[in-house]
Amino acid sequence: KNAFKSLFVDFLVATKSHSKGLKKVIEQIKKQERQTAKYTLCKKQLEAHGPALVICTNQRPTQAIAPILAAQDLGIPTAIFIFSWDNLPKATMVLETDYYFVWSDYMKTELQRYYPRIKDTQIFVTGTPQFEPHFDDTSIESRAAFCKKHRLDVAKKYICFSGDDVTTSPDDPQYLEDTAKAIRALNESGQNLGLIFRRCPVDFSDRYDATIHRYADIIKPIAPAWKPLGEVWNQVFPTREDMALLANTARHSELVINLGSSMVFDFVAHQKPCAFIHYDVSDKKQPDWSVEKIYQYVHFRSMPTKEAVLWINQPSEIGEIIKQAISLPKTTVGEAENWFKVINLLPPEKSSERIWEAIQKITSCTSDS
Repeated sequence: KNAFKSLFVDFLVATKSHSKGLKKVIEQIKKQERQTAKYTLCKKQLEAHGPALVICTNQRPTQAIAPILAAQDLGIPTAIFIFSWDNLPKATMVLETDYYFVWSDYMKTELQRYYPRIKDTQIFVTGTPQFEPHFDDTSIESRAAFCKKHRLDVAKKYICFSGDDVTTSPDDPQYLEDTAKAIRALNESGQNLGLIFRRCPVDFSDRYDATIHRYADIIKPIAPAWKPLGEVWNQVFPTREDMALLANTARHSELVINLGSSMVFDFVAHQKPCAFIHYDVSDKKQPDWSVEKIYQYVHFRSMPTKEAVLWINQPSEIGEIIKQAISLPKTTVGEAENWFKVINLLPPEKSSERIWEAIQKITSCTSDS
């Protein structure tokens, strides 16, 4: 079965990898979708409720084709929000809608580069709401309250290690251990540091357990407050509580360490630096995996300069990087802020308002026509 799928995909790539071929594939997808029970159900629901607009907050799931297509067949305007900064260069956009909400002018250019059929009038540059909690002081707790809630030592300075999913970083447990080992050495030389471990919200594995146990005096896990609504990674969703949790973690940590994550933007919102892991471990879980693969992804080209983050090129550098980040925290913050300006429209705390204004504009045009 899998072999047949691979051969069929190879056939499509060979025969349809041009604009006319892609158009035929899309038309065929729509034709097949209109014959499904889900499409029929979605169309009945939309006819019954008559919404002014149908929005999808993710441009990739095939499950969304039926409701979007049903809405379009009924003349109801549709829109999607490009939900992550790396989505456009890393994945095909499954859904075709009437309107698109994007993070920035940079993302708008990307969208039209990959999908030149999309016109300027279809795109609204809104920014993303995911960073708004960082600019809401009402969600920020005092350091004492944050430490008490999560059983942290208020006298310690904390480094945040932000985990990646197993596909992006199969050797993440070793990176966590290298960081914990460096912090233990710093403490033995007179520092008073701790390590907050925030795992990737969709990583439910036990792969970190042994490291956390070995370095229980250093590592303090604070689990993301995401809510699973299914069994797979794309059925786990953030809660309002987690937005505040992440904002407070960034506010009360000295820096964040991770492998190429957008957490750099969460932390720069609090004027905190980020260090990117940039080395392969000696005993790799997957021999053909490398950090170089991660940093060659197209979305990293949005980085104005390499000085937007600190680079950890080998385990022996972690201690010095941490000391530098604590003593000179602003070294990379200015360039990181410039990077943030590229990938997200400012002011970031107004993204939801801009999305609502775009919705009002779309629906008012529809009602007037």
